[in-house]
Amino acid sequence: MGLSSRSAVGIHALTKLAHQGEGSLTSAEIADSLASNPVLVRRILGSLRDAGLVWATEGRGGGWSLARTPREITLLDAYRAVEAGPVLSRHAHPPSDACEVGRHMQAVLEREFREAEHALEERLGRTTIAHLVRETVERERAMTHPGS
Repeated sequence: MGLSSRSAVGIHALTKLAHQGEGSLTSAEIADSLASNPVLVRRILGSLRDAGLVWATEGRGGGWSLARTPREITLLDAYRAVEAGPVLSRHAHPPSDACEVGRHMQAVLEREFREAEHALEERLGRTTIAHLVRETVERERAMTHPGS
């Protein structure tokens, strides 16, 4: 299937919610930060909710909030909540058994792809939403106060 933009949208939404701190944000407010459509954002937030990363309150003053602290949510948590299937696409159909390369390519690629996906998951598991909030705040500070 491959990695889609759902991961980036989910991570962005979690970081925006963490940056907000106390209180909640509507899907429209999160969509404004993404320059995106609130319907798309609601779909992603629904997946994050199903994974136990966010929760929603209905009615006036309602919105989305983090279900865990930002330091307890990793990028891997977000990735797993919104992506389906492996990151690297496999053969769409079996290669030719009549070819020496074709007979073995799926097994060779499977090992390589599994190791690459494991490395990606290990890396995403080391970074938390709290880290992204700190980094965005630092970048904003450097942009508004150059040379400080």
